[in-house]
Amino acid sequence: MSTLILLAAVYCAGAVLLHLASIVIAARRCRPAERVAADPGAPGVSVVRPVCGIDNHVEETLRSTFRLDYPDYEVLFCVASARDPVVPLIERLLADFGRARLLIGDDRVSANPKLNNVVKGWRAAKHPWIVIADSNVLMPPDYIQRLIATWRRDTGIVCAPPIGCRPDGFWAELECAFLNTYQARWQYLADTVGAGFAQGKTMLWRRAVLQQAGGIEALALDLAEDAAATKIVDAQGLRVRLVDAPFGQPLGYRGAVEVWSRQVRWARLRRASFPACYLPELFTGAPLPLLACGLAASQADLPVAGSVLALAMLWYGGEAALAHAARWHLSPLSPFAWMLRDLLLPVLWIKGWRTRFVWRGNAMRAGGLSPFSSAR
Repeated sequence: MSTLILLAAVYCAGAVLLHLASIVIAARRCRPAERVAADPGAPGVSVVRPVCGIDNHVEETLRSTFRLDYPDYEVLFCVASARDPVVPLIERLLADFGRARLLIGDDRVSANPKLNNVVKGWRAAKHPWIVIADSNVLMPPDYIQRLIATWRRDTGIVCAPPIGCRPDGFWAELECAFLNTYQARWQYLADTVGAGFAQGKTMLWRRAVLQQAGGIEALALDLAEDAAATKIVDAQGLRVRLVDAPFGQPLGYRGAVEVWSRQVRWARLRRASFPACYLPELFTGAPLPLLACGLAASQADLPVAGSVLALAMLWYGGEAALAHAARWHLSPLSPFAWMLRDLLLPVLWIKGWRTRFVWRGNAMRAGGLSPFSSAR
């Protein structure tokens, strides 16, 4: 029994140290950055924005594309169908601002509906640097120059994880809890130690890197385009890099089913694409360290409830410190959202071992390269 208690204490201490280290690293990387001035001699950049449907705050996020402080960039909006309800909004933006094109069509190069939507934009892009950015990314004026400033000689792609902001309701708070102080934190830890992986929310490519792998169609080698991007970059001996001070994604109202379905889809894609990295996710939340703390305290004649409470305050206090340092969303509901998230993590991990999910109305199977049926 003493060996078991020792193991519990060692595990608890190790988990806490890793948790706090990830917080320190993420806080340093994600604190608000000074605005990067535009360089008149900067290379031309094509910004490709796939759009599908009317998301919360979509007009605001799309308008931000026209307000970039960059000397030479073009904007290509991509929509799969002319009947998409977002088309009239884009047409109004084009009338107001110009300096952009709307491309309509669906190139079926993969099972990934987003990639099929992006292909025409990639092919139409005139510049050697191409940004692919989801429609719900809120772009600051120095968005492009911050991405380019992150590029190094050994870089294959620059990405930015989504940071949830302006949540409306508790379930949107829960989505912030997943996106910000959990997923982004671990991504910045991985990136800092040289094991970064791509995130499809924002991707800056140098065209030649992807052309060497076979062009935009190479992203169809994996069901998720960011997983394929990671593997393509790794195969060329290059690095995925994350931009410091990542960009916000206004959430608005979220329902419980919507939030949970999205997390399940991402979990199944991670498990299918990187199974060895998926396995440790079961141990990343607070419940197991808290359980180990209680077990060790009970055998050391320490107050169990007090010990567990002290560790919980340290654990979630660290998350609060990270959110404060990075100026991410933080509210009285945040601790409850963090605790619920951690209670859900083991359930999410188990759900990740199944394969079927629905993405933008398409029923799909993780680990396969084609839909298994049409969504109803």
